[in-house]
Amino acid sequence: MTDPMIDLPGVIAKSDDADFLRELIQDAAQRLMDIEVAAVCGAGYGERSPDRENQRNGYRPRRWDTRAGTIGLNIPKLRKGSYFPTFLEPRRTAEKALMAVVQEAYIQGVSTRAVDDLVRAMGLTGTSKSQVSRLCEEIDERVQAFLNRPLEGDWPFLWLDATYVKLREGGRIVSMAMIVAVAVNTDGRCEILGITVMPSEAETFWTDFLRSLTRRGLRGVQMVISDAHEGLKAAARKVLSAGWQRCRVHFQRNLLARVNKANKPVVSAVVKTVFAEKDRDQAHMRWREVADNLRDRFRDVAELMDQAEHDVLAYMVFDESLRSKLHSTNPLERVNKEIKRRTNVVGIFPNREAVIRLVGALMLEQNDEWAVSRRYMPVEKLTAICNHEDETAMIAAQ
Repeated sequence: MTDPMIDLPGVIAKSDDADFLRELIQDAAQRLMDIEVAAVCGAGYGERSPDRENQRNGYRPRRWDTRAGTIGLNIPKLRKGSYFPTFLEPRRTAEKALMAVVQEAYIQGVSTRAVDDLVRAMGLTGTSKSQVSRLCEEIDERVQAFLNRPLEGDWPFLWLDATYVKLREGGRIVSMAMIVAVAVNTDGRCEILGITVMPSEAETFWTDFLRSLTRRGLRGVQMVISDAHEGLKAAARKVLSAGWQRCRVHFQRNLLARVNKANKPVVSAVVKTVFAEKDRDQAHMRWREVADNLRDRFRDVAELMDQAEHDVLAYMVFDESLRSKLHSTNPLERVNKEIKRRTNVVGIFPNREAVIRLVGALMLEQNDEWAVSRRYMPVEKLTAICNHEDETAMIAAQ
């Protein structure tokens, strides 16, 4: 027969203060299981009874994670059928809660070693790197649903950029391009359209990525805004038949890299006078004047300006109220900084899938934030642009 009383003084006497609560819970849980099994069998342990319908058949160990710590249980087994303690059913909810904590920690860029420390701090026994990875794979379903969703309507402006992450592939640690695509729809709101991991920024990889977006429904793109990647520029022209805007911020960095430190402020101030012009024709005229004035002292600067004029000023074809949104990749700068902050914590990813899992989860969160924030562009201006799509795209592509 099961002793109906817990020997509380005995438990206290043989336990340290830190272990007392766990010992108490373990004893109570074991007694509760004995009571439940006795009810299932129709008789208590070792009891002879005509009402007995089943018999015990040993025990199976089970670890029970509680707020008091991890407790070892011996769950009785039966000769016929099976038994599972009723008080362990809520553990399924607790496991989901723990999984949510681990997933959130992973999304926030916490390393697997730190996640293990976090779990231990919660009073549990910790979790291995492989367990953390398995738990985080549940993020994949949400991420893939987001990244493969249909793209409906027109997307007049598309921003593309890349940042680099390290991962293991083929037994080596390699650096790969993490590509992010952001676009604005006719409702004036920005959305993350997709991400991918590419070995390089060659034209063939950009082409494959852009085609994957068009298969999901991307259309109506009039201008692509990015840094100066020839492969991207060629792919955008081939796949989207869209104009291209070279990021003005990146261009200025490239320009000043050709000037010594002492002359950077002067050259920067002179070039910025071009961007102060409101009229498109006046801006082009001023651009050529500045290039000619700098040619004698800064030939490399003037040559770069000659090459980049139409690419850097492509945004001038659009309404003045939209230009501050179109001349650079600013919508992606904050996103890329957040990606780098989170991925730097991880360091080296085990594979491409892990990169997509983490960055995809971040992009899902970012997309949700944009959905409830202010519109990035006015609807009426976008409607007007879409109504004159062919004319605007032809001018922008010049």
